[in-house]
Amino acid sequence: MSPARFFLGGVGALVLAYGGWLLWSRREPADVLDAAVWAGGAVLVHDVVLSAALLVLGLVVAGLVPRVARGPVVAGAVVLGALTLVAVPVLGGYGRRTDPTNETLLDRDYTAGWLVLAGIVVAVVLVWSLLRGRRDHRGPHSGDTPT
Repeated sequence: MSPARFFLGGVGALVLAYGGWLLWSRREPADVLDAAVWAGGAVLVHDVVLSAALLVLGLVVAGLVPRVARGPVVAGAVVLGALTLVAVPVLGGYGRRTDPTNETLLDRDYTAGWLVLAGIVVAVVLVWSLLRGRRDHRGPHSGDTPT
């Protein structure tokens, strides 16, 4: 293992331990249990739902999308899938249901924001695919001069 990886792993472990200590020392045991259930649920959603969906998407993409676009489409799906999972609470309006009297909670049109973000991801995937297609069409060394 390289020294940089070892250092970053150590820093990550220290930050994780500090966060765990803060959670344990400043919250009730029920809050700690809720945090553990939430973290475990996030891992399950990622490993069971998102990974399975991406495997199916990979199989579909392999058959429907041109070869040069396969990588960008799968990368875009990973980004959009992860961002969508993070956005579920605001898209579902869960904060508004918790305290309907607080008008500062969820005070935007988060669906429109997510749609803009999805459009940006799709645009990046399209541009990336087009650039890869142009590069592959010209060949890997089209700009090189023979020596």
